[in-house]
Amino acid sequence: MTEGKSEITPIELFFEIERGDFVRAGEASSKIKKKLLRLGFTGSTIRCAAIATYEAEMNIVIHSLGGSLKVKIYPEKVVLVAKDEGPGIPDVALAMKEGFSTAPEQVREMGFGAGMGLPNMRNCADEFEIESREDVGTTVTMVLYKGG
Repeated sequence: MTEGKSEITPIELFFEIERGDFVRAGEASSKIKKKLLRLGFTGSTIRCAAIATYEAEMNIVIHSLGGSLKVKIYPEKVVLVAKDEGPGIPDVALAMKEGFSTAPEQVREMGFGAGMGLPNMRNCADEFEIESREDVGTTVTMVLYKGG
């Protein structure tokens, strides 16, 4: 994953995401979207960043014990890192399939958990990496290039 050899210091944003916090879920993606707009990023990059970060937030809220979303904004790209604590993903390949979900029934009744979170993140990113360890947690790193 290319974090960036840019000589320019990136703008960094950091958000704590709490387990089960459906009220605040989406706030980070909204703030990131507004920041990218102010910095002159294009519509497609902003849209993909908003989708990817919203999906990451929801996965943390639904499936983990809590986590964070870290964003580094360079002039030419955006690097998004979503990291959560436990339980991890037992089968990443299966979890990457559209429609596969382990969301509990009460979450599905709220309209979430359709099994599109990880596939949407992958589809929005120019570079995508997922690392998960059972009982430890999951880290998803995404890079979106400006105009990409």
